Amino acid sequence: MRRFLRPGHDPARERLKRDLFQFNKTVEHGFPHQPSAGYSPSLHILAIGTRSGAVKLYGAPGVEFMGLHRENNAVMQIHFLPGQCQLVTLLDDNSLHLWSLKVKGGVSELQEDGSFTLRGPPGAAPSATQITVALPHSSRELLYLGTESGNVFVVQLPGFRTLEDQTISSDAVLQRLPEEARHRRVFEMVEALQEHPQDPNQVLIGYSRGLVVIWDLQGSRVLCHFLSSQQLENVSWQRDGRLIVTCHSDGSHCQWPVSSETQQPEPLRTSMPYGPFPCKAITKIFWLTTRQGLPFTIFQGGMPRASYGDRHCISVVHNGQQTAFDFTSRVIDFTVLAEADPAAGRRVSGELIGSLDNPYALVVLAEEELVVIDLQTAGWPPVQPPYLASLHCSAITCSHHVSNIPLKLWERIIAAGGRQNAHFSTMEWPINGGTSLAPPPPQRDLLLTGHEDGTVRFWDASGVCLRLLYKLSTARVFLTDTDPSENLNAQGEDEWPPLRKVGSFDPYSDDPRLGIQKIFLCKYSGYLAVAGTAGQVLVLELNDEAAEHAVEQVEADLLQDQEGYRWKGHERLAARPGPVYFEPGFQPFVLVQCQPPAVVTSLALHSEWRLVAFGTSHGFGLFDHQQRRQVFVKCTLHPSDQLALEGPLSRVKSLKKSLRQSFRRMRRSRASSRKRRPAGPPGEMQAASTKPERTGLQNMELAPVQRKIEARSAEDSFTGFVRTLYFADTYLRDSSRHCPSLWAGTNGGTVYAFALRVPPAERRTDEPVRAEQAKEIQLMHRAPVVGILVLDGHSVPLPEPLEVAHDLSKSPDMQGSHQLLVVSEEQFKVFTLPKVSAKLKLKLTALEGSRVRRVGVAHFSSCRAEDHGEHHLAVLTNLGDIQVVSLPLLKPQVRYSCIRREDVSGIASCVFTKYGQGFYLISPSEFERFSLSTKWLVEPRCLVESAKMKSHSCPSNGNGPGFEKALGPTRNSGSQSDGEEKKPGPVMEHALLNDERVLKEIQSTLEGDRGSYGNWRSHRMAVGCNLSSGGAE
Repeated sequence: MRRFLRPGHDPARERLKRDLFQFNKTVEHGFPHQPSAGYSPSLHILAIGTRSGAVKLYGAPGVEFMGLHRENNAVMQIHFLPGQCQLVTLLDDNSLHLWSLKVKGGVSELQEDGSFTLRGPPGAAPSATQITVALPHSSRELLYLGTESGNVFVVQLPGFRTLEDQTISSDAVLQRLPEEARHRRVFEMVEALQEHPQDPNQVLIGYSRGLVVIWDLQGSRVLCHFLSSQQLENVSWQRDGRLIVTCHSDGSHCQWPVSSETQQPEPLRTSMPYGPFPCKAITKIFWLTTRQGLPFTIFQGGMPRASYGDRHCISVVHNGQQTAFDFTSRVIDFTVLAEADPAAGRRVSGELIGSLDNPYALVVLAEEELVVIDLQTAGWPPVQPPYLASLHCSAITCSHHVSNIPLKLWERIIAAGGRQNAHFSTMEWPINGGTSLAPPPPQRDLLLTGHEDGTVRFWDASGVCLRLLYKLSTARVFLTDTDPSENLNAQGEDEWPPLRKVGSFDPYSDDPRLGIQKIFLCKYSGYLAVAGTAGQVLVLELNDEAAEHAVEQVEADLLQDQEGYRWKGHERLAARPGPVYFEPGFQPFVLVQCQPPAVVTSLALHSEWRLVAFGTSHGFGLFDHQQRRQVFVKCTLHPSDQLALEGPLSRVKSLKKSLRQSFRRMRRSRASSRKRRPAGPPGEMQAASTKPERTGLQNMELAPVQRKIEARSAEDSFTGFVRTLYFADTYLRDSSRHCPSLWAGTNGGTVYAFALRVPPAERRTDEPVRAEQAKEIQLMHRAPVVGILVLDGHSVPLPEPLEVAHDLSKSPDMQGSHQLLVVSEEQFKVFTLPKVSAKLKLKLTALEGSRVRRVGVAHFSSCRAEDHGEHHLAVLTNLGDIQVVSLPLLKPQVRYSCIRREDVSGIASCVFTKYGQGFYLISPSEFERFSLSTKWLVEPRCLVESAKMKSHSCPSNGNGPGFEKALGPTRNSGSQSDGEEKKPGPVMEHALLNDERVLKEIQSTLEGDRGSYGNWRSHRMAVGCNLSSGGAE
């Protein structure tokens, strides 16, 4: 049997790999892209649907579920069944789907129970059964469906059986109307369906032409009707059933008394809140009673068309106070959470029906964020959400993860962020259904995101909920068009309409040069370095008090006065002169301005030596931030790197040069192919080439194939682009003395090594840091260098700065010989130090087009043996595959398919953690979290029981109990272990394409060997995975 095993196959090692590595996509952080939603007042659960057919449920912090429809269609509406752990979704293909939260193994999971498509009679128009609104009846057995034709169909649940004898047709309603109402065109589509708040035998039906009828389900008759002259948008029914409020397309709303004596009463009151000039439609309205007697009127839209027609507003009117909450993105829908008066009510299907509403929170689903307003506190302040964070409030430009934050630094960051959150309400989060069973995370992790507007946001990434802790703005350091102390949203007291900006989404940047490109945080010293688009490098330190001081400026000329070069890109940012006021938190004390002001492409900070290194497309430099002086700069610009002088914001790229380079590459590839062509007759050539190809295909599963890498020309553009910087205390000159060093890797496959002389602590402030170039390595294939790492005598990566001083890591072994690992896009290569002689290498398969895009060192612990752990490289390629490569032998361990190869943005945004987890963007507003480790796993584990009889409820509105109408895409999660090929299962690859059907065809073509979407059997997302003893990352 041994002769069939390939060399190096070790069964014991295979078992150990199963204990170390397992691939799981665990949770999605952020806000779903273009969502729709529904709310359950009895469960206190919010559901969000997306364009790609995903359904996400959110309750108390840590309570999250996700499921995926079989069809790849947009979710248009979501409705919870009253008092049950069930919901119905309506897709854009007019199909209905029933979902349930079922308890299995002590935890709940979301599962699809069935689907149904409403069919009309043969030959009927599609509009006859096109669903516009759905109403789950309080009996829990019936679902009323309003359609574009004006008919209301009744479907029995859970079997989705149409009850044709109970259909409420528009003709039947017309025949039961008075003679004067029949002659008007009162019928079109059904806009509103609502059950009587206290009598389940009565249903309100609102038609788009302005007719509203109250239908008796038992007697099949019209009890009363209301006819408006304006087009109907929506309806709100008062809790006691005595008053109906309608809203219309002209920006008005009307109050109608409900009485069986008068068949067509005139409205008690008609109001146009922002008239008399033409206004936009009021699309939804709530009229809610309170204990004080004065009602709340809350409505969407209705703004003056000419001046404020482009605003996205929801107005709240109560007790003489009126505020129009102004959102920066389109309002999808909203609902109001109310606490019914227990002294004046009765329970129907688990919900308390009382005579008073007493609203306490306004929940608004906008296109880019979720906003909750506290209606009980004076001024109606917003409530800070614990999840569904608007990550893309300004576009994300980079990210940086820091594991295991010390408690002192953590508390200082939270304290600084707490001062920024003083405007939030102290109300507890009102969407609090379910119970999180996940244990608390064993350590504190930070995810830092850089944004286009020059801000850095600090997120608590320890658990399932990604929570904003603190926001740092660098714009205050520079002179921009907007004064940072100026409040653009401020309005006078007498301004009309009374607009108030709410939410955090603000996609507009005052200056794109402010964008953050690189972040580096030292968790032990509290030093932070951030670098931006215009060559600015800021070094900051954490201060618990506000301060006003000048930021010292130093210029780093990376071209070193070389002749013949002229920068064609954007100008540098002008620094603000004089002292600048800074809030408590991270405060900059020095600004290093690179010249030319190109994008900073690499950044490294060594807080123990008080040094910061930075690189651009022109070179790199070293700065001593303790003495505030430049140590050295090195120009890496190649004579052919003219494109490097144009900048990312320039539009003057040379078309002639691009074409010339393309033709040169074509000629080189043809010449090299002729040189490699073997001699002999064509038949022999074909046979000779076919045989090894077949052999290679047969052996592909048994042994990895390494193919020749084609060398790149030094004339290719951007060869001087600095891709990576790395500090190390190692043997650089000789094997007898180790010294501090700085390593830099470029886009042209060059590695520079500088020996540093850092004075001892007692003379650190007096003597300068000195640097001298000691090594220069040129990789033969000239592929871009994406990672550099030094291994100590035990082949363990060197610890982080100050890690040993804080007793969090063992001292590195300085007795044995050190090794240098250089990772390029096409291969891994190990060199001995200090001689820098090649020791071993691992090539990627060049013919597959595989290139390394991200690399990180991770520690993997065994899920069985507590004392066993290994350091490995986590590698992401441009194909979206993630590989784990052993150190220092460079043996591939496992390989997983993680990101679609077409998702370039997702691949570019990926960041690895120190313990085998990772994050990448699946949309501009969402991070997907994944784990490569069996031990470090962050996953929801929660339980939702059937509706507990609480007094909280959601007041009635014409669209049923909650949010409705909208679109948006997402994906589901899955798991994969030990290098197995990933099954399609419940996993759907995310796409930013608008046409999901096209995406489905593309994916089925590219991934035909993995099965198709039609082969899915299980379409549920289980959230019952335990955190093992290692906990989170």
